[in-house]
Amino acid sequence: MSDTLAEPVARAAAEPGALAGPDGPLEPDGLAEQPAGPSLSPSRAADFMTCPLLYRFRVIDRLPEPPSPAAARGTLVHAVLERLFDEPADARTPAAARTLLPGQWDRLVAEVPALAELFDDATEQVAWLDEAALMLDRYFTLEDPTRIEPSYREMSVQALLASGLTLRGYIDRLDIAPTGEIRIVDYKTGLAPREEYEARALFQMKFYALALWRTRGAIPRLLQLVYLGNGELVRYAPDEADLLATERKVNALWQAIDRATTSGDWRPRPGRLCEWCSYQALCPAYGGTPPPLPAPSLPAPPLATPLAGAPTLP
Repeated sequence: MSDTLAEPVARAAAEPGALAGPDGPLEPDGLAEQPAGPSLSPSRAADFMTCPLLYRFRVIDRLPEPPSPAAARGTLVHAVLERLFDEPADARTPAAARTLLPGQWDRLVAEVPALAELFDDATEQVAWLDEAALMLDRYFTLEDPTRIEPSYREMSVQALLASGLTLRGYIDRLDIAPTGEIRIVDYKTGLAPREEYEARALFQMKFYALALWRTRGAIPRLLQLVYLGNGELVRYAPDEADLLATERKVNALWQAIDRATTSGDWRPRPGRLCEWCSYQALCPAYGGTPPPLPAPSLPAPPLATPLAGAPTLP
């Protein structure tokens, strides 16, 4: 949220697309202080990999997107799970999580009034809240929160690479063992991907792991995706080679984004996710016409070209 409202709605106004997505909130990008040079979040990197035109609409044009029930439910579930850990360990029960739902929903609607317009009537809203409650019940079949004390929740991360690119984003939960091992946890309200799509799902987690490695000097021990749509865990133990490959990938992505910015070539890439895209009416692949590009701002400084191997820590 990401891909997402999670300190949620407070950042939605700062980031177009923060309420959109097929299976939950996109990762929000609105940090309190934006880095001066080029920067990239996992959600915007995923946008460009999915469709360069989608990236343009969200980042260059900053076109608003209406909230969707799926994205709003993801935001709500994230908010409840974040606040569940405010309770004493022995009070972190399924009933306690369900009790948090109405208050968190009221808070989100107060911060983003458009959410109140998602439902035609009270019956539809009750059914939607029941689906969120079932996801929360499913969470307790995957983890025992009475035995977990997160070190950070909704943690803002920002890391400057040797190339000059800043990585930024928010981690749902960071667990640090007494012995120092780090686990990054991300909640997903969609279904776990098929095996052939797992690498794409893990890119976000490796992105966060790279940011932590470059700021803390330690490679996280475990990356854990918690899929509440069907009750599955996806775990991965990264190593240095993984994170160096991720670093090369994000640098290459930024260079491709910079080329598109310079050339104005933001071509669409039709695919299975088009079904959920709110910009179809503007997309040439669907007979639409994008709006004129905004006037260019000053270009970001070019990335340095690092030597082969591990860049030095910033």
